[in-house]
Amino acid sequence: MSEEHPGGGTRSFRLHNTAVPARPLEPALYLVATPIGNLGDITLRALETLAGADVLACEDTRVTRVLLDRYGIQNKPYAYHEHNADEAGPRLLQALEAGRSVALVSDAGTPLVSDPGYRLSLQAIEAGYRVVPIPGASAPLAALVGSGLPNDAFFFAGFLPAKDKGKRDRLAELADVPATLIFFESPHRIAATLTAAADVFGGERQAAVCRELTKTFEEFRRGSLAELAAHYETVDNVKGEIVWLVGPPQEAVTPEADVEAILSDLAKTLPTAKAASEAARITGLPRKDLYQRLLDMKARHG
Repeated sequence: MSEEHPGGGTRSFRLHNTAVPARPLEPALYLVATPIGNLGDITLRALETLAGADVLACEDTRVTRVLLDRYGIQNKPYAYHEHNADEAGPRLLQALEAGRSVALVSDAGTPLVSDPGYRLSLQAIEAGYRVVPIPGASAPLAALVGSGLPNDAFFFAGFLPAKDKGKRDRLAELADVPATLIFFESPHRIAATLTAAADVFGGERQAAVCRELTKTFEEFRRGSLAELAAHYETVDNVKGEIVWLVGPPQEAVTPEADVEAILSDLAKTLPTAKAASEAARITGLPRKDLYQRLLDMKARHG
């Protein structure tokens, strides 16, 4: 017989209508990766952890219940999210103090990646409790390997600020990072974000937009930032979860003399900021560098 949970139910999960017993876990905080769309993307170790934990915490009990029901797991999930962390967090730490095992999942993917689980994990570490990652699905990594962009070095930047100025300022900070950049974005902001990225990074920089990863309508759209921005400007009601990526900066191939000539010519008819943006599109150089060069040119020539 399968062992019962302290709160009722049995410690087991189901695979192809076969019940598989799950052993009780050692006291620790278990960070369990769950599928990002396709429920088949769950590991056996994750199933055993979800079924065997004394306490199961999640962002949204309704979302997690769908996964648990798919695999016949009777463990009852409890909510832990950014709005109740002050109340729920101490209770989970008390469970650890009492020698119980606590499993934490996010709505999808790996906990702590752009979700409030980091706070609980840090508190558990500071209190001296063991923290155990149970690896699995990850939207940033799935997007990276399917993007066609260089993957020898990458930088996950999460969500950008919603307001245009904050967004552009953050992009400018990341413009020269020598790695593929990975971002999350909401569907209704993706067009404006790509336009800002094309302005800041240069329209020729290679990028990819990955939508509905692992789901029925999974889509990878690859091209330059200018091409992707133009495409999404024409699409109404973009839907689904989105990860978008920008390849690392390329060394300039435009001769220095040509860059200065381009800037000088554009500055005759355009404001400084727009001239720098257009020069970035033409040369592929970072907009912020071209903007500063244009200011320096104007200062030299009065």
